[in-house]
Amino acid sequence: MTKPESTDTDTSAGGSSGRVYDYDVVISGASLAGSAAAILLARRGVRVALLERRSDPEAYKVLCTHSITANAYPVLDELGLVPALEKAGAVRNEARWYTRWGWIQPRAAPGGPELPYAYNIRRSVLDPLIRSKAAQTPGVDLLLGHQVTGLVRESGRTLGVRASTSQGGREIRARLVVGADGKDSAVAKFAGVPARQYENARFGYLAHFRGLPLHGGIGQTWFLEPDMAYAFPNDDGVTVLAVLPSKKRLPAFREDLERSFFEFVRALPEAPPIDSAERITKIIGTVDYPLHSRKPTAPGVALIGDAALTGDPLWGVGCGWALESAQWLAEAVATAATGRGDLDRALVAYGRRHRRQLRGHQYLAADYAKARPFNPMERLVFSAAARDASVARHVHRFGSRLIGPLRFLNPLALAKASAVNIRHRRAAAPTAP
Repeated sequence: MTKPESTDTDTSAGGSSGRVYDYDVVISGASLAGSAAAILLARRGVRVALLERRSDPEAYKVLCTHSITANAYPVLDELGLVPALEKAGAVRNEARWYTRWGWIQPRAAPGGPELPYAYNIRRSVLDPLIRSKAAQTPGVDLLLGHQVTGLVRESGRTLGVRASTSQGGREIRARLVVGADGKDSAVAKFAGVPARQYENARFGYLAHFRGLPLHGGIGQTWFLEPDMAYAFPNDDGVTVLAVLPSKKRLPAFREDLERSFFEFVRALPEAPPIDSAERITKIIGTVDYPLHSRKPTAPGVALIGDAALTGDPLWGVGCGWALESAQWLAEAVATAATGRGDLDRALVAYGRRHRRQLRGHQYLAADYAKARPFNPMERLVFSAAARDASVARHVHRFGSRLIGPLRFLNPLALAKASAVNIRHRRAAAPTAP
């Protein structure tokens, strides 16, 4: 859905006074982050051009965990997507985690509130749903088949984009250009924003299965140190099953992918019965998926979702962070993007929040991506979580990205975990005759 463009003269601060714009904001990428940002900005009075390089409105991201962590539930609620997700069959993402000390099984406290959750839902359902909602939002022009081929720049500042379409090239000017175009962001490249990469010593493959029962009917994650796996129930009775082994196993997978994938799953503790299930997709994945981080702003540019930060897929945080970063951006820049404030100052505020919220998570994830075993503090907390319900809830809050690493491993949490493990050892000790 597209609407006629209008022009506007900017008299705001931020180095762009007196220029004429087609839109307030141009967003490159109409998947999760870009569509969410378009909706949230437009509701705040911003005129948005939402560009998508693909022409099919039903296009979707294929390689994904297909899970939205609980930290993003407030964004889904603000977007008004929760009823539509539940109607589409999205599954609340409860999960249990296997460790060498046993299963961590987070449960709500007796008489307490239910555990925070969001949803597992396939991107083939989620992406068209949120893109359609963006297209129906007043103030958003969804421009399909528009691939960004360059930026309009003047005196070191970005003032719009150049895009190729089936009708030829065009230029779209805006106060702010948003890169929501994934880990290989063209916007970041054209703006000269480099990426800092972190090696990932694991590789990953996944497939979708129907008729794959899971213990308790909920998601399962296996921490095998260093190997990983997870099985997440999704909409329409489909389960996403993924394996993330250390690269030491790569030669065997390259020799025979299907056999290696099935053998890996069969060997899991309490393995799901993969041989009796129906595989409904190919086994897909990647052997090299480094983590990377970029500075989320440049003059006239903001990056959200994977364009700003690509995490380790084993944690399933990408969808949640895409939604959160879209919300942070909208809250920070909406007023300035309409010409009624200092855009540069607003971008500084967005960048500061992005770093404050995600830098610690990325640091820990990059360290764990070395395919190392748990470090001493992680061993302390994870072992206690397998033995104590309150520690299990604490781990759940971290896994849901509702708390950061500093709160996850704070002195009180470590003291609680120590007390749990001491009691466990005393209870397990043989009694004197």
